[in-house]
Amino acid sequence: MPRPLNIGEAADAAGVSAKMIRHYEQIGLLPEAARTEAGYRQYGPREVSILRFIRQARRLGFSIEQVAGLLGLWSQRDRSSREVKALAQQHLHELEAKLQELQTMKQALEQLVQACAGDEHAHCAILDGLAVASPSAPEPGSVGARPVKPGRAAKPAPKANAPDGHADLMAWTRSFTREGERA
Repeated sequence: MPRPLNIGEAADAAGVSAKMIRHYEQIGLLPEAARTEAGYRQYGPREVSILRFIRQARRLGFSIEQVAGLLGLWSQRDRSSREVKALAQQHLHELEAKLQELQTMKQALEQLVQACAGDEHAHCAILDGLAVASPSAPEPGSVGARPVKPGRAAKPAPKANAPDGHADLMAWTRSFTREGERA
């Protein structure tokens, strides 16, 4: 029988950090380790195998809850592979949805970046594109804009109440002076 490993040795053998081992024990994903008389944790081959299983499942993006389910199935000798496949298939569908969402975000951002001149002028298509999502955002130079003194940026008209959206939040926060009073 191999000698028990301390937490650092078990972490190295499993490819995880000692901090993660403590965390997995704390949340119940890994059984609490046996302890020496001095209180040091000791791990055997079974715990290292569990830690490797967790590491691999996490690398594939399974949530902690899903990993717990997979560990439960892994430990059952009378399980059916149907249950395991269903859990993995569900995760695969979630990954596909996230991938599609990331693709959509990437395409939108590529369009904004391409539309921005990226020069010394103040107009920026990226900022305009981001402001479009806020229905209450004023168009640049529209009603409510104040004349700009040379060398100073224009401040949007102050709002009476707290803002609803991000663009409103920016306008609302700019309507305060540095001393915290409304302009």
